[in-house]
Amino acid sequence: MVEPIRQIKKYPNRRLYDTLTSSYITLADVKEMVLQFEHFQVLDAKTGEDLTRSILLQILLEEEGCGIPLFSCELLSLIIRLYGNAMQGMLGKYLENNIHGFLEFQHKLQEQSKAVFGDNPQTHSDFLAQFLNFQKPAMQSMMKAYMEQSQKMFQQMQDQIQNQTRSIFTYPASESQAGR
Repeated sequence: MVEPIRQIKKYPNRRLYDTLTSSYITLADVKEMVLQFEHFQVLDAKTGEDLTRSILLQILLEEEGCGIPLFSCELLSLIIRLYGNAMQGMLGKYLENNIHGFLEFQHKLQEQSKAVFGDNPQTHSDFLAQFLNFQKPAMQSMMKAYMEQSQKMFQQMQDQIQNQTRSIFTYPASESQAGR
């Protein structure tokens, strides 16, 4: 049976109200829901407008302000440049799929760490840090090759779309001369 999506209401005073627990919550609580893979939706209490994305973006903004940022200025600039571009719709799904793949890789490393070291979270964190530090050159090389392959794939796709567009809008020479 599918569980209903947890409803969070956002009031004009910027407070968030969890209808499941009948209590006010904070962005930190919403972040915890994300970390626990809970399905939820944030709605404007007056209009019913879905505000989930804006709340998640707020959480990202707070996270970016603390510690080591995930998004560099260059990455953010690149993403902004893609808005309004024909490839914008594809980029979101592309990033989503790649991050899912990265998380699966991380999960498998954690499972292997558990098999070797048991259920000690600090040991898992240390193992992952050591593994990534040791594997950094190999990982960078692998990511570079992956990105180059992705660039080639996108270029081929773009070329194919251009060729299809040309064939749609270009009449064969015999037809265009016959009309003269």
